Amino acid sequence: MVKHARKRQKTLKTAAYDDLAAVPTKAARLEMLMDEEAKDDEERKLESMLFGVKYMPRGVSKGKGKDMSGDEDENENEDVEGLGELGGREMQHLQDQDLFYVDDGAASNNFSHPDLGLEDSDAEQDQNSESDSHPSDSDSDSSSSSTSARKSTQRHHKSLIQSKSKPPAWTDPSDAQPTAHVSLLSGPARLRKLRQAVGEDEISGLEYETRLRSQFERINPEPTWARKARKGSKRKDDGDESEDGVEDLWASTTGILADGKKKRGPVVIPQGTLELERVRDANQSVQGSGSGEVRVLAFHPKPSVPVLCVATADRRVRLFSIDGHLSPLLTTIHMPTLPLTSPTSALFHPQGNSMLLSGPRPFFYTYDLQQGTSTLHRRGLWGSGSSIFDDSAVLSTNNGKRRKRGQDTTLVGGKDNKGGLGGGGNTSTLTHTAFSPGTGSMLAVAGKGGEVHLVDWKSGAGQVVGSLKCTSGGGGGGGGIQGLWWVPGSTSEDSALGMGTGGAGGDSERHLAVLTGEAEVYIWDVAQRRCVRRWRDEGGYRGAGRVLAGGGSASGGWMGIGSSSGFVNVYGSDSFSIPDALSTTFSSSSSNNPKLVKALGHLTTPISTLRFNHDAQILAMASKEKKDALRLVHLPSLTAFGNWPTSSTPLGHVTAVDFAAGSEYVAVGNTRGRVLLYHLRGYGAGA
Repeated sequence: MVKHARKRQKTLKTAAYDDLAAVPTKAARLEMLMDEEAKDDEERKLESMLFGVKYMPRGVSKGKGKDMSGDEDENENEDVEGLGELGGREMQHLQDQDLFYVDDGAASNNFSHPDLGLEDSDAEQDQNSESDSHPSDSDSDSSSSSTSARKSTQRHHKSLIQSKSKPPAWTDPSDAQPTAHVSLLSGPARLRKLRQAVGEDEISGLEYETRLRSQFERINPEPTWARKARKGSKRKDDGDESEDGVEDLWASTTGILADGKKKRGPVVIPQGTLELERVRDANQSVQGSGSGEVRVLAFHPKPSVPVLCVATADRRVRLFSIDGHLSPLLTTIHMPTLPLTSPTSALFHPQGNSMLLSGPRPFFYTYDLQQGTSTLHRRGLWGSGSSIFDDSAVLSTNNGKRRKRGQDTTLVGGKDNKGGLGGGGNTSTLTHTAFSPGTGSMLAVAGKGGEVHLVDWKSGAGQVVGSLKCTSGGGGGGGGIQGLWWVPGSTSEDSALGMGTGGAGGDSERHLAVLTGEAEVYIWDVAQRRCVRRWRDEGGYRGAGRVLAGGGSASGGWMGIGSSSGFVNVYGSDSFSIPDALSTTFSSSSSNNPKLVKALGHLTTPISTLRFNHDAQILAMASKEKKDALRLVHLPSLTAFGNWPTSSTPLGHVTAVDFAAGSEYVAVGNTRGRVLLYHLRGYGAGA
C-alpha cells in the first residue's frame, strides 16, 4: 500500500493567504500583501535581495509598531539611515522651493476653521478635478496620499535644479509641465513598485523622476570612493568660499601653463634622451592631393600664432593652424608661374604680418596675412629691364636640350640638377633671402656672381639700396652664395642704411654672415658696406660649403656649417664676433679663423638642412640624399640624442625641418609630401 505524504498543518500565515483569496476587491488584496506584520523573516530577506530595501527583522518592526511613544525619534533615525544609504541624492535635481515650504502665517486668513468642514479653494479644485478625471477604487487613505503627492508636484513644477559646478547637458521641458503625468497601474508592470500607496495611479513627471532616482540608488548603492569624494569637495567648498572662480580657472589650460612657464624660468634640456611624442601630421587633411615633396617649412615667428607654412612642389603654399590634434587648413596660395625651389622661397616677415614668396623668376609675391590677399610684383626688385634675374637664363640651362620628364631645369644653390656648378654660381635664382631680425626693415638677397643685395623693405617699395661682393681667391664667385645669416648682438654704433641707432632691433641688423661655395665665411658691416672679417671653414674646399645656420646671442651663440661630405662643423660665438669694429682692413690669415668646437660626423651624405631651435639648445641636421638621415644634437654637450629617431620612425628622405617659435613642436617634411609633427614635452604645450 502506497503511503501518502502527510498533510502540512495550516499555520497562521497560510490561513491568512487563504483568507486573501476570499477578499473581494483587488485593492484590498494588494493592501493585505503589503502588510509588513504578516511577513516572516525569510520573506523579508528575499525582498531585501530582490528590491534592495533594508532588511528589518520581524520582531524589530513589531516593536516599532507597538512603541508609539518613541515613534517620532525612530522615524527620525530611520530617515537619517536612509540618507546615509542613498547618499541623499535621490532629490538633488529639485530646487530648494520644491523641497521646503516656509509658513509665515500671512496666508492663514485664506483658510477656514477645520471645525466648519471647509477647505481651501485650490485644494477643493484639485480634489474635484482628480475625482472627475481619474476615478479610483481604492480606499480613502490611498486616495488622500495620491492627492497630496500630486498637489506637491503641481505646485512646484518650474524647472530642474542645475548643479553648482556643472549645468546639466540637456533638460526636457515637458517633464516639468503640469499636464505631464505617468500612470503606474496602466503602464508596464515594473512601474507598480514605484507606488507609495496601494491605490496610487498617476504621478507628475517630476515626481516620477524622483522615484526612479530613489529606486536606482536603492538597487545600486553609491560606491565608497564617490561618497568620500563628494564629502571632500563639499568640505572644501564650505571651508573656502572665496574661491568662486576656481572652476573656471581649472577649465582652461592655456593661462596656467603660460604662467607656469614664466615662473619656472628658462627650460633646460638634458642630454642623452629627448622627451617628445608624435602627434597627427600637420598636413593630414591634404595628403591625398598629390602635392609632391615638401620644399619649405616655416613656423610663424610669433609664439602666440601657431601657424605653419608648408610649400610643396606643386607650387602651392598652405597655412595650417597647429593645435597638436587636427591642425586644420587655413588657406592655400597657388602660384602657377613661380616654382618654389629653395628653403627660403616662403619666408615670414619678423613682424608676422606678411610673407615673401620668391623663386627663380624675375618677380615675386607678397602675402598679407591679416587681409588674406596676395600681391604680384612684376617689376621685381630691380625693375623690368634688369638682367640680374633673367628668365631666359633659366630656360637655357640645359644648353638647348629638351627637358626630360620629371627633371628640374632651375638651379638650386648655384648647382644644376645633376650637382654640378651652374655657370657663375647663383646666376638666375633667388635661392637665399633673409630678413633682418627685429623690425625686418632690411632684406638680404643672394644674387649672381657672389653678390648680396640689400633691399630697403621698410619703405614698402622693395628697392635695392646696396650690394656686397663676396669674391674668392680663385675668382668666379666660389660657386655662389650658399647661406645668409644676420649676426645677433653686434656692437657697432654706426647707423645702417635707413635705420637709426636707437631703433628696435637695430643692434641685430648691422652685421651679416655670408657662406660661399668655397666654404668661406664673410662678416659684413651693412652700414658701411664693407667686410669686417673673413675666414675659411676648417676642412672646407671649393664646392664643399652647403648650408649655414646660426642661433643664440652674441655671448652664447652658435654657428653651424654643413658640407658636402656630411660633416657639420660647429663654432662658438667667436666665429661671428668683431674684434676691431673701427678697423678699415681685415685679415684672412689662419690666425683669424675661429676655433672649431666640434665636427659632427653623424651623417655621411651632403647636408641639405640645418636648423637651430629658438634658445639654441637643439640643432637639427638632415640630408636629403639618404633615407632617414636626420639627427637632433644637444648643443651644450654637442652629443646627439640617442632615443630619437629610431629605426621605426617614418622619416623618409627629409627635405625640410623647422622648430616652432617656442620650440613646442618640430616639423619634418619629406619627399612623400608628409609633414611629420612632434611635440617636445620639455617646452610645454603649444600656444
